This record gives sequence, C-alpha cells and structure tokens, in this order.
Amino acid sequence: MTNLFEPNPVQANASYVDISAYNTMALACQAKQFIRLTQLSDIEPTFKQLAAHQQAFVVLSNGSNIILPEVLDAVVVSPSLKGKTILSEDTQTITLEVMAGEDWHTLVLDTVNQGWYGLENLALIPSWVGGSPVQNIGAYGVQAEDVIDSVKAFHIPSLTWHHLSKADCQFSYRDSLFKQQAGQWLITSVIFTLNKTAKPNTQYGDVAKVAQHYASQAGRDEVTPVDTMNAIIDIRQSKLPDTNDLPNCGSFFKNPIVAKSQVDQLLQSYPNLVHYPVKDAQGNLTDYCKVAAGWLIDQSGLKGKGIAPILTHVKQALVLTNHAPKVATQRDVAKSMQFIQETVLRKFGIKLEAEPVWIESDGSIRQAH
Repeated sequence: MTNLFEPNPVQANASYVDISAYNTMALACQAKQFIRLTQLSDIEPTFKQLAAHQQAFVVLSNGSNIILPEVLDAVVVSPSLKGKTILSEDTQTITLEVMAGEDWHTLVLDTVNQGWYGLENLALIPSWVGGSPVQNIGAYGVQAEDVIDSVKAFHIPSLTWHHLSKADCQFSYRDSLFKQQAGQWLITSVIFTLNKTAKPNTQYGDVAKVAQHYASQAGRDEVTPVDTMNAIIDIRQSKLPDTNDLPNCGSFFKNPIVAKSQVDQLLQSYPNLVHYPVKDAQGNLTDYCKVAAGWLIDQSGLKGKGIAPILTHVKQALVLTNHAPKVATQRDVAKSMQFIQETVLRKFGIKLEAEPVWIESDGSIRQAH
C-alpha cells in the first residue's frame, strides 16, 4: 500500500498529482493524492487513516465512467486487486470470484473461450470488474446483473465488510445500490455464475447477421456464444473509438425509457424511431418503451458535433469524445452535454440523462444531469 502521505512520483506541482491519465475521458485533473490498493489487508487501515484525518476521498476504478473536475481536493483511492477463483462447478454452471482490479474485456474473452457463457454480449466494454456492478453495465440485450451472483464490498462509513446478494445490490437499468450510495462502497470482488450451455442472445442490431457470418465461416448453421462475442467485438470496433486513440467514457447518455403512448405519437412523424419494448421482472410487456438515445442525437443533426473540444463521435452519436486530451476540463463536458440535451429535448420532447458519475471538486459525487 502506498503511504497516505507519500506523493505519487508523477506530479504537476509540489503538492497535487496529475491524474489525467487515470480517466478514459483524459480530462485535465489535479488530485490531492493517489493511493493504489493491491491487497485486501490494505483497505481497512487506509480508510481508518482517511477518517482519522477527516480527509475527503474518491474511489476510482479504471476511470471509464466518470467525469473528473480540474482540481480534486481529495485523495484518490484505486482498488487494483487481482485474481480469479473457481468457487463451484457442475455440469451446467460454473461460479467464479473475480477481483475488482481485473480487466473486464479480458475476463469476457477468457470465460467465453473456455466454454463458460453469459458475458459474451458485454465484450469490449472499457471497465474493471469492480465497476461492472456499480453501473450494472449492459449492452446488446444483456446486463451485468444477469450473470452476477453476489458482490463482496467494504462499507466505508462503518468500516465493515459485506457479502451482498443480487437482491441486496438493488440492480436496475444502469443503476445499483453502489451507484445510489456513491462513495460509500469499495467493491473488492464480484461473483459470477456462468452457463456451460450455449444460449446466444443476438436480438439487438446487426448481431445476428454478423454472428451468422462467423458461424458460416466455421461451417456451422447454428450461432455459438463465441460467434456472438466476435460479432459484438466487430460491431463495437466499427462504431466506437478506442479510448487510447480518442478519449471517451463510453456511452454518455442512457437510452431513455418513455411511455409507449409518447413513442406511438413520435412514430407518426418519425416512423424509423429506434425503440424496444420494456418488460417487467416477470417478462410481461409494460406500457413503456426504451428509445435509442444515439438515434435521437443522430436525428437531431448532432453526429460528430457538440461544443469543441467535446464532440459526439462521427460513427456513434451516443459517445462524447475529447479532442483536447489532458487539456479539456469538466466544464467543457458540461457545455457540450447541455447543448445536446437541449437540442434533443426541443426536437423530440425527450430529456436525455447522462450516464457517467460526476465528481465535484470537493470529492462529492452526483450523477450528471
């Protein structure tokens, strides 16, 4: 564990640490200090020390879904815990415990290629494993909650350890207990239950078509989870920028859930409106629909636009990109975000909600509006 009062070697000045490289949006940010936790035994002493000094802090995973301030008057704590363990296995399923600091996409590749299925639709999402339950990350018809059995986490205010069931995690669309109580939990590991039986989910977008191409190349009629994963990787790479080449934090806006009556009205003017039915926990259709936020932004004439240097991606309007890495600030993001929201609201009457976590200069956390 890094000493609480030992500065990080990479500093912009004598007292603050440059952490612009620790957020995938590459926003300029100077933080008070940076602590990397690599052992479970480091966690409790670190937070006791922070509490004793009444020191504000921010728990930061790989920085893939956050918007950092230009100056962060808080200590940044990064839980870089590594390791994977098989907890149980039978002919149908396998249950794995994966530490929070493991790379998400590497986990997807490893499990699917070993014949353990469930994560294939979530390939190429930029995240560490510890971030997956917080956002309840999802893509192409699958959410993390579909395969999460439970989560192990440290509750910071009470300095206590918890093993939370799926129900305890309070998962919903892009939401969880950990997001609702941001700053109170440090996730140490996630337990996944995966299937050994192939059940490909190819219902979204072009996944079925591209996956079938992979199957045909292999001389098969039926699509496998590996085909599905490869298809999703291809599709994401064709549409989404690599954070190393063009900084971004993934999908910036949630797909809004609106009343079906509003969708029906919009379809009269926009028959190509991309939307999906919303089902309840029992699988029954509701009176709501999920509308594709990217389509709304695109049809508002905003693909590749915004307020420089923060612009929507030219191939996927749902993604905000930073064209001035390590120079652009949180204020730049706010200007572009608000411009996009106002434009879409005027055209469609739908208010887009931002997905990333917004961190204030004092270390407090809120959702971007």
